[in-house]
Amino acid sequence: MEKRLETVFSEFKGSKEELIPLLQKVQEEFGYLPKEAMYKIGRFAGIPESKVYAVATFYAQFRFSPMGKNLIMVCRGTACHVRGAPRILDELETQLGIKEGGTTPDLEYSLETVACIGACGLAPCIMVNKKVEAKLTPKKVAELFGKGGKNEN
Repeated sequence: MEKRLETVFSEFKGSKEELIPLLQKVQEEFGYLPKEAMYKIGRFAGIPESKVYAVATFYAQFRFSPMGKNLIMVCRGTACHVRGAPRILDELETQLGIKEGGTTPDLEYSLETVACIGACGLAPCIMVNKKVEAKLTPKKVAELFGKGGKNEN
């Protein structure tokens, strides 16, 4: 981790004005903001660790745990909502054993909701990485993500 952070820090001067770009770059490097990195960012930029955490927790773009290999985004747009997105989300949470915003312990899947994925005619739908799964029902979700049928994208 030390070497990777040094590489990231080499692109910056080490001033407090660089905090958000530093956080973004470290997250880009690791996929999330590890605790040790948060401490080192503060030292590098001359900012108390508490302020680094305050800024990082304020913005939704920052993550504090690793993402899964596969990102599942459940559409919560109007068309999807009306056609059953809440039931789709419930079934995904059941099948994966995680809640919205979580990642499976094996780091295979992360589950998020989004305002709209732009596939309203296919509602309710989800995106698994860049692939849209359309006209879903809880049964189809169980087939896709249930034991023995895990989607490998």
